[in-house]
Amino acid sequence: MNSNTNQKYIFITMRKSLFSLVALLGLNWGTATSADAAAAAPEWRVAGDEKSLYDLLDLDRPGLKAVKKAVAKDDIATADQELLKYFRNRKKVSIYGLDPEDITLTDEEQMMADQSLEHKFYAHKGYQPSYFYGDDIDWRYWPVKDNELRWQLHRHYWFIPLAKAYKLTHDEKYVEAWIEHYTDWIRKNPIDGVARLQAAGASTEAIAAEKENFRFAWRPMEAGRRLQDQLTEFELTIASPHFTADFLNLFLRMFHQHADYVLHRYSEKGNHLLFEAQRMLFAGIYFPEFRDAKSWRESGIEILNREIGVQVYPDGMQFELDFGYHIAAIDIFLKALGMAHINGMAKEFPSEYIATVEKMTVVTYNLLFPDNTNPMFGDTKQHNRSTLKRQFATWGEVFPANSQLPWIASDKKEGEIPYYTSRAFKDSGFYVLRNGWDKNATVAIVKAGPPAFWHNQPDNGTFEYWHRGRNFFPDSGSYVYGGDSTVLAQRDWFRQTRVHNTLTLDNRNLEKTESKLLLWKTKGQQTICVTENPSYEGLTHRRAMFFMEDGVLVIADQAFGTAEGTVGVHFNLCPGEVSYDANGLRTLFEKGSNIRIRTICDAPMTITREEGWVSKTYRKKEKRPAYAAEARKGADESRLFITVIAPVTKSTTDKIEIATPQQATDRTLRFTVEVDGRKYDLGYDL
Repeated sequence: MNSNTNQKYIFITMRKSLFSLVALLGLNWGTATSADAAAAAPEWRVAGDEKSLYDLLDLDRPGLKAVKKAVAKDDIATADQELLKYFRNRKKVSIYGLDPEDITLTDEEQMMADQSLEHKFYAHKGYQPSYFYGDDIDWRYWPVKDNELRWQLHRHYWFIPLAKAYKLTHDEKYVEAWIEHYTDWIRKNPIDGVARLQAAGASTEAIAAEKENFRFAWRPMEAGRRLQDQLTEFELTIASPHFTADFLNLFLRMFHQHADYVLHRYSEKGNHLLFEAQRMLFAGIYFPEFRDAKSWRESGIEILNREIGVQVYPDGMQFELDFGYHIAAIDIFLKALGMAHINGMAKEFPSEYIATVEKMTVVTYNLLFPDNTNPMFGDTKQHNRSTLKRQFATWGEVFPANSQLPWIASDKKEGEIPYYTSRAFKDSGFYVLRNGWDKNATVAIVKAGPPAFWHNQPDNGTFEYWHRGRNFFPDSGSYVYGGDSTVLAQRDWFRQTRVHNTLTLDNRNLEKTESKLLLWKTKGQQTICVTENPSYEGLTHRRAMFFMEDGVLVIADQAFGTAEGTVGVHFNLCPGEVSYDANGLRTLFEKGSNIRIRTICDAPMTITREEGWVSKTYRKKEKRPAYAAEARKGADESRLFITVIAPVTKSTTDKIEIATPQQATDRTLRFTVEVDGRKYDLGYDL
């Protein structure tokens, strides 16, 4: 640490005692006394005074006799001291995923811990370097009006790194910083802040600002994250002399307040509900001393057992149709199972629960490309491949009979290669067209499924195409989530249908995303996938994908219905140089693989170059080539586009011919294409 850092830390440490004292004094929180405040009071409990903690604990549990005796004498100071002794010496309760005797601290975590000593808080990985939140911490500081930046500040990502740094170094400055930050947060983000202001007759503006702050500080997702992380923070710092009896009393009251709040404010659905339930299960198992622990644990178990049937399609895909949240759901379900198992409660989860999670892992490795990169449909980012491998290794331990999981985890050195290539996940609408699993393979992944939720995008029919180490059509990504008008405009650009590899009418976003599978068939060296989506009022989009063993992909797009306007089939490629011609383009990479694209239409067609960007990580984007093959459609007409995507090989002649279809009806399609002298007879009957 440099001299400036030391000086700032000394200054902050001098202020710490005052901050902590004020925080402790400010926590004698009861409900407001005025009629207005009482009417506005939340249904969850606010933290009481120091004595109130003992109303929350089961003092008849083994080991708490001395605590109970002190409470009976109204000697709260002694009770706190005895309670601290108890927790420092109680029978171990395991936390799934944490071995206190084998702690590691990554370079990033060390940075997070050290920067926090200067009040530079790691609030969001997309906003680095971290912002300075003031010597007197301003928890409402919002330098960029991105909701995620403010929400995630209240997740306190740097707290566990502080606890780990203390455990490894025994340097008390890390515990001091954690206690300072947390007590300051408690004081400035009271759960009943709105009711207090209303009772005090505060201004409309002050109450509105407090309501806004409450929305960020006490969203159940953030409260649940704090609840879970406090277990690790407690486990790693309880032995510190700075973890005093007074602070223990405060910590436990706030822990109960968080759990009680989440219990009464579970999210309605989706991954947030899963996260909250898993964290409540952890809370109930780790602190059985609370009278309410059983209800916390049971609520988490009940929700997870119920929601695994609601949120996971029969084919194994999580219903938000987002690869990232699908993996998050797997980890949630397994963390809950693991926590229950190591604490003797595994019977709470039936065999169907475990079988469903295994199905989810099967979906995951099928949606990976041979280099273990993932498609970026919806809000998915490009996942870290090392992290993915560790996840597969963990899953392999849970499901030892599944030999494909260690195959992925070991970079294909152990385990077994899947016995199949292409695979259809018909319930969720993901279709994998694959001619192999190694680095020389070609893989196309199609997304054409049912409606989903906020993390999904209006992109039905889109696809990604990976050939010999390069993803030629990566999904655009999402760039950011939500916030003010500027941030939302950034998000909305990446959500547009036209920046996906599918069909639009007048470049408008899809009005409906409810694709149906019409045909999935493997015929010789050819796999056929035909889907249909009621994309707009008066226009249905049917997309047929013909995937050949040599990696050639042929796409037939039909637009039919009474709507009229400009129909466009969009292609958004990976960053790199390309050469356009009248019917498509060719990529021009000097090293590695290249492809050619040719499109014809049954009406006059133009190639229109478009703005193209791809975002693989939050708030980072890269320019890329993009274009649309466009043609007019009248009210009484249908339109047919046929596109060939062909790898460049040593024998490439750049000759791609697409013959005029012999048949093109609502039930039948017949046509031929020729690529470098090889003829393909294509079509279907529905």
